[in-house]
Amino acid sequence: MRQTSPSCRSFCGRPDSIPAGLGIILAACCGVRNRFIEPCLPSRAKRPPAGPDWIHEIKHDGFRIMARRDAVAGVHLITRHGHDFTSRFPLAAAAVGALPANSFLIDCEAIVTNAKGLAIFDLIRRKRHGADAVLIAFDLIELDGEDLRRSPIEHRKSKLAKLVRGPHPGIVLNEFFEGDGDILFKHACKLGCEGIVSKRLGSPYRSGRSPHWLKIKNPHAPG
Repeated sequence: MRQTSPSCRSFCGRPDSIPAGLGIILAACCGVRNRFIEPCLPSRAKRPPAGPDWIHEIKHDGFRIMARRDAVAGVHLITRHGHDFTSRFPLAAAAVGALPANSFLIDCEAIVTNAKGLAIFDLIRRKRHGADAVLIAFDLIELDGEDLRRSPIEHRKSKLAKLVRGPHPGIVLNEFFEGDGDILFKHACKLGCEGIVSKRLGSPYRSGRSPHWLKIKNPHAPG
């Protein structure tokens, strides 16, 4: 008879049935699942919003990742649909583990670039390129036990910049731009990027589709 290994699903909610030695492992596994935060998603727009109340950043084509680190569960890279890609992206996972904080949750995009430095989705979706994936970090949701979701985006980005500063192979900060979003959008299209995301200053972080994040897609980008 083939013996199967116990899964997290088998024991969550049944503490008296957990074999000795598995408690810490399963607590970490269940903890990551239970603390999953659905990412904030941009609403579509035909053109960048005008005015001084917005910042703009390049939208890279890859996998949306919630990068979490804590003392119990360690490092986990979770997709927007809840899949654990930690082992698939070893360079990115190692970079998250090296950041100077005890615990945090970073919203980012995992990408693989071509020879020109352009993020190509067809590359990252192939598992053989996973070792080359890096994280483009653009928001900070938690830091050392502090929930930052109600903080304005400029405050979260300031803390994120301090956390990710310095050379960390596997994770880089996604720079944002103030001023005319049309200029950045034109440059993004010229470079072949997926597009840009414009974000309203002062806005909190909210899971699900948000009117405070606007995605303007390059009409010539794939997909």
